[in-house]
Amino acid sequence: MIDLDFNITVVGLGLIGGSYAKAIRDLNPKNLWAVDINEDVLKAAEDDKIIDKGYVDESEPLRQSDIVIICLYPELISNFVKKNIPNFKPGAIITDAGSIKSKIVNEINSFIPSSLDFIGGHPMAGKENKGFEYASKSIFKGANYIITPVIKNNYKNIDIIASLAKKMGCKNIIKISPEKHDEIIAYTSQLPHVIAVSLVNSDILDVDIKYFSGGSYRDMTRIASINSDLWSELFTSNSENLVKIIEKFEENINIMKNAIRSKNTKVLNEKFQMANTMVREVRK
Repeated sequence: MIDLDFNITVVGLGLIGGSYAKAIRDLNPKNLWAVDINEDVLKAAEDDKIIDKGYVDESEPLRQSDIVIICLYPELISNFVKKNIPNFKPGAIITDAGSIKSKIVNEINSFIPSSLDFIGGHPMAGKENKGFEYASKSIFKGANYIITPVIKNNYKNIDIIASLAKKMGCKNIIKISPEKHDEIIAYTSQLPHVIAVSLVNSDILDVDIKYFSGGSYRDMTRIASINSDLWSELFTSNSENLVKIIEKFEENINIMKNAIRSKNTKVLNEKFQMANTMVREVRK
């Protein structure tokens, strides 16, 4: 067991927050607390020895926490920080797990005092299910972890968050601007969800599709089982980047459609070979 000599509070004990708590539990923190509006979830986490104590009122644990990890929907993160400025321990490191960064990071850093340090974080980990009951420390094993620092962040604090992510099992720690993060995530995370949902909603065959689907359909549609409230918010919060990449996808799918219509195997083979090369690079 690794010693992590900090008081840590996880805010929001759903799938991601619960997974953070389970992963951090193994690191032997000085204290591990959680905040959630669901008392049953907090009790379950306490009973399973995942957290030392759970709170509905966040003020008490925040006053003693060296690190605060906010695992709320993106629209709630900034409000939570603003509301609790008087409650945070001076010198505290505050981070989040939101998958949209520009709006959150820029907004919080416009009002946060110099006595606190907000560092945007995004573990590239998750499941199609939601809720504490699906939380697992294993989702971080081998995952990428993105940090979106800004000029006012303390380098030492950035290193603490990076070290925590590594100890939780993340493989690669990437540091990138909030704006560039959102541009890239539109392609690597959000577009695949758009495609999966669109594929499932394109079924016009009037058959029980489960009897005709193999691995390719199941692989493509797994992420169509989606947390609708969360992903609606993510898509609209990053709409400019996402629309741009959808339009690029439309260009490519139209090339494929026209090549299929005209039976142009040369163009199809070129596209297949290009995709094979790119996939091999991604999976190295």
